[in-house]
Amino acid sequence: MSGAWGAGRALAALLLAASVLSAALLAPGGAPERGAESARPRDKKRHVELKMDQALLLIHNELLRTNLTVYWNSERCYHCLFQVLVNVSQSRRAGEPSIAAVGVSAQHGSILQLKATEEEKEVCRLEYKFGEFGNYSLLVKHVQDGVDRIACDVVVNEDPVDSNLPVTVAFLIGLALVIAVCFLRFLLSLDDFNNWISKAINSRETDHLINSELGSPSRADALGGDSQLEAWGPAAAPQRLRCVDTFRGIALIIMVFVNYGGGKYWYFKHSSWNGLTVADLVFPWFVFIMGSSIFLSMTSTLQRGCSKFRLLGKIAWRSFLLISLGIVVVNPNYCLGPLSWDKLRIPGVLQRLGVTYFVVAVLELLFAKPVPGSGASSYLFVPLAQERRCSSLRDILSSWPQWLFILLLESIWLGLTFFLPVPGCPTGYLGPGGIGDLGRYPNCTGGAAGYIDRLLLGEDHLYQHPSSAVLYHTEVAYDPEGILGTINSIVMAFLGVQAGRILLYYKDQTKAILLRFTAWSCFLGLISVALTKVSENEGSIPINKNLWSISYVTTLSSFAFFILLVLYPTVDVKGLWTGTPFFYPGMNSLLVYVGHEVFESYFPFQWKLGDDQSHREHLTQNIVATALWVLIAYILYKKKIFWKI
Repeated sequence: MSGAWGAGRALAALLLAASVLSAALLAPGGAPERGAESARPRDKKRHVELKMDQALLLIHNELLRTNLTVYWNSERCYHCLFQVLVNVSQSRRAGEPSIAAVGVSAQHGSILQLKATEEEKEVCRLEYKFGEFGNYSLLVKHVQDGVDRIACDVVVNEDPVDSNLPVTVAFLIGLALVIAVCFLRFLLSLDDFNNWISKAINSRETDHLINSELGSPSRADALGGDSQLEAWGPAAAPQRLRCVDTFRGIALIIMVFVNYGGGKYWYFKHSSWNGLTVADLVFPWFVFIMGSSIFLSMTSTLQRGCSKFRLLGKIAWRSFLLISLGIVVVNPNYCLGPLSWDKLRIPGVLQRLGVTYFVVAVLELLFAKPVPGSGASSYLFVPLAQERRCSSLRDILSSWPQWLFILLLESIWLGLTFFLPVPGCPTGYLGPGGIGDLGRYPNCTGGAAGYIDRLLLGEDHLYQHPSSAVLYHTEVAYDPEGILGTINSIVMAFLGVQAGRILLYYKDQTKAILLRFTAWSCFLGLISVALTKVSENEGSIPINKNLWSISYVTTLSSFAFFILLVLYPTVDVKGLWTGTPFFYPGMNSLLVYVGHEVFESYFPFQWKLGDDQSHREHLTQNIVATALWVLIAYILYKKKIFWKI
């Protein structure tokens, strides 16, 4: 045990050292971003103070007798109305341009449209990608090159900073940590490799303490026994599938990082509407792996002789606790006085997990049947005679009633989404509303999904700051964890159940498992291709996290099967990786999630920054906070402290 414990302490020390090194390199005074972030440009005469992800644009109007209105749009804003950026007065005399200064977004490419103010006639239009804290001039003037025309040219006065440099530094630190851990394992193996492996396996004896569907799954004889699914006898001591806990931990740690801010980078925030960012990946993966845990845990529990009625009570109680805990977490009122019931947000992450867990778990429990002719308290999901006839498809045929129910649910989602009349909105609308679609449907955010939530829950009980508000200027409340999207969360979890069923039905058949993971990943990927036409906005059903569109579910499920395709042989079959450090938070997922939400604003997870407009400082803070939760999960694992409900 001492060898494994020593390796664990070394890992904890490396993790803490990586956090300290990150702070040293990324905080002010280290790894400078060309010195520009500490002294952001400011045009004192015009009082333009640049914020994060902005550049300074000086517009030089050399046109006589022509006042200009400059309009702006982001290339990420699909079919959006142009927004007034600034007005520039006419030049008073030749060679003396009128100048206006304004901050412009540097996150994505910008589309600038210049119009003569009085005539509303377009003078010119251009697209340009500004860099953060750069200084640019837009020169508007008459030119003579055979014909008299107006030219609009962008000139760089001061180069922008490399705002992605902190991410690169953090990545290199993480890579160095991985190499250091691998080297440490190599050194330990030189002493007594077989003895070290034996001790490492023995150090997992505490695993049987956890058997929570949301927490960590287990299965009986998952890594041994005959390849055919026979009537099981009394349950043996379960062995863990570490790849499941590792996958859960990966999703959870990324979730913690992006919830803490992700360094304020746009790709670590949720998409404004259609499309995918890193932040959009993690919640569906968590739902997917929860589905796998449901199947593996339920099978093991029924095998141990637990009655269906008792298990149903546990499922209902856990769902109730998740929903209740979620309502508490999403309605913090630490310093805001008494909670107003009129403004209580009802949907949320844990609430959706609770509802999804209940539906999927009850669905699986409902169709769990004792094996005919067996005196053992064993449960499978298909008669053995049918299983033997179609052994290669038993993981699908065994659950045909569940699949029918899931297809019915998806039909309901499609029917409501595309055929439910929404007052003042086109039927089947999937857009963000606001200034999108040329501003024709400003109050139609989310179409049927938003309408159902506002109708049944009330606008005051929904999320008031949706991700669409910044780019699309939406004004109505919209909740990404709303009612209609829960249907596709259930579909996502059931696809996770399918992954768990494959792992159990084909135990010890690595090739069969990997083949099925590959097939499911490709199949779901092809569905996504057909629905989206490999585009962000042009498909019949775009990938959309806010709507939890079916293409979003198939795409993320395709990714999830691929990740299991990599993790299962690497972690459970070959043992090339133990899942460290993600395994530890994956074992205590509920505690880490609730803890990071509750203590988000407390030291040492947050502190006052020297420059709150610095990506570097935000990234340092968020990396340290995330690493601390990994360290906390590791310490709790070693102390055998697990929170389950």
